Amino acid sequence: MNNLQISDDYQPVLEHVKSFIKEKIEPMEEEFHSEVGKDGDRWQYTARMTEILEGLKDEAKKEGLWNFFLPNAQFPGAPRISNLDYAYLAEQMGMSSMAPEVFNCAAPDTGNMEVLERYGNEAQKEQWLKPLMNGEIRSSYAMTEPNVASSDATNISTRAELDGEEWVINGEKYYSSGAGDPRCKIIICMVLTNPDAPKHSRQSQILVPMDTPGVEKLGAMHVFGSDDAPLGHMHLRFTNVRVPKENCLLGPGRGFEISQGRLGPGRIHHCMRLIGQAEKALELLCKRGLSRIAFGKELINLGGNFDVVADSRIEIETARLLTLKAARMMDLVGNKEARGEISQIKVYVPNITLKIIDRAIQMHGGTGVSQWTPLAKMWANARPMRLLDGPDEVHRMVVARLELLKYQN
Repeated sequence: MNNLQISDDYQPVLEHVKSFIKEKIEPMEEEFHSEVGKDGDRWQYTARMTEILEGLKDEAKKEGLWNFFLPNAQFPGAPRISNLDYAYLAEQMGMSSMAPEVFNCAAPDTGNMEVLERYGNEAQKEQWLKPLMNGEIRSSYAMTEPNVASSDATNISTRAELDGEEWVINGEKYYSSGAGDPRCKIIICMVLTNPDAPKHSRQSQILVPMDTPGVEKLGAMHVFGSDDAPLGHMHLRFTNVRVPKENCLLGPGRGFEISQGRLGPGRIHHCMRLIGQAEKALELLCKRGLSRIAFGKELINLGGNFDVVADSRIEIETARLLTLKAARMMDLVGNKEARGEISQIKVYVPNITLKIIDRAIQMHGGTGVSQWTPLAKMWANARPMRLLDGPDEVHRMVVARLELLKYQN
């Protein structure tokens, strides 16, 4: 339990990932993002965007930097990468907006690929998992709903009713990440199928092809004014959507069970990527503080900025150790037994990341909230992390309950 080091097998992979991001991905990011909407449609990729992205993906494949999270699904018999090893890679990917997709490790695809590998039948794996593993399509995960309090993961109102050999789905979802992407071909949709069953056995997860009649994109949810095109966090409506009976993963009533298995690793991934963002923000903070002069001194020497730097470094190291511990616990005892550690990082890491990004913004002055640095976008991307995969309040409740159990008879 005390060994939180990356394994010998993945140490060279980590160094390779670092150099690939720095030398090949980062130089292309500004041009890639500047292309959004150039052809008049923000929800389509321009030819240049496709050239940049697919070129980088091809290079990553050739160099063996591909599908870190599910290597055994692509190479039968190969060991699955541990959560601990993957955590180190995810931190590096968090420093770049494009890196997760370049290495085919982007959300929500990683979680969806794991669900398909674990619970999909052979035909579903061939139709959906294989092209996802090859980076040929994207996917979405539809769980959160606008008409109920989705902080309660059992609170699902979208209904699926069996009609002969088909499920008929009706309802709305929102914040369905990736559903705006023209390459998104499959949705894993959380639905209510067994309303009279016990609370955690009422839901099911059903595969819904994006082009199924009755699936409607009502528009993108704007996060702090951004539609996040061409990926998008979409508001979807399902109206008499019919899919085959066998599209229900693992059978009716197993949806909550699947979601909990999916979200555990996802929370680790989000937190490690956020730590990468925190490292990036601290780097920008320090460089700005050392390079700008005010009142005859470098900014870093004014006010309490030494404390700002010190606190940021301490918080990053604390966050990293907590997250690596949670990853190690998941590897050793499983997601359920590690739920306390997972909830701790899900509260702590987004909050300290936001603090560090905010400090970096402050060091940059007005430039920090402008388009001239990535900081404003980094803050806007980090803030929803206190809500998705369970809000702070739910995870604090988990931590507190587990703590109190130690003292209750």
